[in-house]
Amino acid sequence: MVTLLDGPTGTELARHGVETPPPLWSAVAVDHAPDVLARIHADYAAAGAEVHTAATFRTQRRAAGGAWRRLTERAVALARGAVQAGGRVAGSIAPLEDCYRPDRSPRGAGPEHAELAAALVDCGCDLLLCETFPHVGEALAATTAAAGRGVPVWTSLTAGYRGDLLTPAEVARGGREAVARGAAAVLVNCVPARDCLPFVAALAEAVGHRVPVGVYANAGRPEDGLGWGAGRPAAYVALAERWVDAGATLVGGCCGTDPTTIAALRDRWPLLHTSTHVGTTGERRDP
Repeated sequence: MVTLLDGPTGTELARHGVETPPPLWSAVAVDHAPDVLARIHADYAAAGAEVHTAATFRTQRRAAGGAWRRLTERAVALARGAVQAGGRVAGSIAPLEDCYRPDRSPRGAGPEHAELAAALVDCGCDLLLCETFPHVGEALAATTAAAGRGVPVWTSLTAGYRGDLLTPAEVARGGREAVARGAAAVLVNCVPARDCLPFVAALAEAVGHRVPVGVYANAGRPEDGLGWGAGRPAAYVALAERWVDAGATLVGGCCGTDPTTIAALRDRWPLLHTSTHVGTTGERRDP
């Protein structure tokens, strides 16, 4: 069975005319466009998403300063308000510096990730999503910091928008170690959709017998032909079919996809609302 994730927040904020400058990026909308952010979450819920990622990608103290806790709480509340019955809210835990610059990953990142993880659990998140990590070491530090807090931890690595920051073998090794440190699922995200299959296959071979494997890809380069935003959902679904055949059971969208993409995935796998849930130890159980 397939569990359907939501799609990107930043892409949709841009489509609605909301600017997302650094260092907060999409977290700017928590204060400055909360109605738009809530609508985006609701659009993904209407499209059939079962897992909704709160806009906490950049609400760490390092990026948000003294406002970090308030922004985190409000971001989770906005996502929770849009979730339909049975839906789950994931608290996003991201690289402390840059998801495309592994060379900027700081040493000793664990305590900062632990601070956000604790806040996300306090806010009522159903799971913790350590996502878009191009640096395996920091991904593992975040996984360790998030584990053992009573909710599942999912770890997602990225090879970046060119697909060259990590190899499939490196992602597989990272996935194995993440599971050893408590990850209940491992994924790859923000890799061009047409480049994802080798990463999914490597993860499935490495850990698919132990925990669910997932993927949420970006729309890729213009020449890939998927389109950015309201592009070609059918092309994305065709690629997703190959991911599922390779072993993925968690599927969603990343940058450049949108609610029409998620709706197309729902239509391809119409029993998503009865799909398998992932428990705190990675076991699969019926809802």
